[in-house]
Amino acid sequence: MRTTGDWFEQWARRGRSGRFRLWSLLAVCVLTVLAVLAWFTPVLSVSTVQIDGLVAVSEQQVRAKLEIPSGRSMLRIDTDAMARRVASIPKVRTARVQRVFPSTVKVTVVERTPVLFWDSPQGAHLMDAESVEFAIEDPPIGVPELRTEHPGGADPVTRAAVAVLSVLPADLTTQVDKVVARSISDISLNLSDGRTVLWGGINDAERKAAVVMPLLTRDGTVFDVSSPNLVTVK
Repeated sequence: MRTTGDWFEQWARRGRSGRFRLWSLLAVCVLTVLAVLAWFTPVLSVSTVQIDGLVAVSEQQVRAKLEIPSGRSMLRIDTDAMARRVASIPKVRTARVQRVFPSTVKVTVVERTPVLFWDSPQGAHLMDAESVEFAIEDPPIGVPELRTEHPGGADPVTRAAVAVLSVLPADLTTQVDKVVARSISDISLNLSDGRTVLWGGINDAERKAAVVMPLLTRDGTVFDVSSPNLVTVK
């Protein structure tokens, strides 16, 4: 037999359950309203664009590629598409776009760095360590010139020359004035002091890199490391 106490306890539980459902419904309504405001109104619109990593690329170029509509909510911008557009700038290697709430878009750019150039009637073609030709302009001081028959990013000999530069010891890289590439297995380095290093091909790169600097301490003008187990000096 149910007592008055049992009935009261059941009524209290129902009351608590009802209040819980009511508060839950109110919370859902509030969150829905906030989401609608954030998505469709300028409450969370972009007000600041922060761009990091620019040296050769202008900020105006990057902003033009971002294409952020005025008043667009932070939640509705497509950061991946924006990053792809920025990365399409020839001098940009990679780009990352992030939301920084409440109202900032942060863009991090990594620019392409020239490792060599070759001359043409149009000017000096700059190429990076990925064998990407990205500009025709005056090369920075210290970037070596490539001499080869058919220079270009699709040319195997050019790519071999770039690969050789990527494995050189830093102390040697700064001395290279010209890279003469006659074939993928016949690459030589003309140094700024008039000496020449006959490198050969891209094979045995680590061994060549290990023996070339001690070899350059000897007297001579031509240093042959094309066969690193039998180096010569002339």
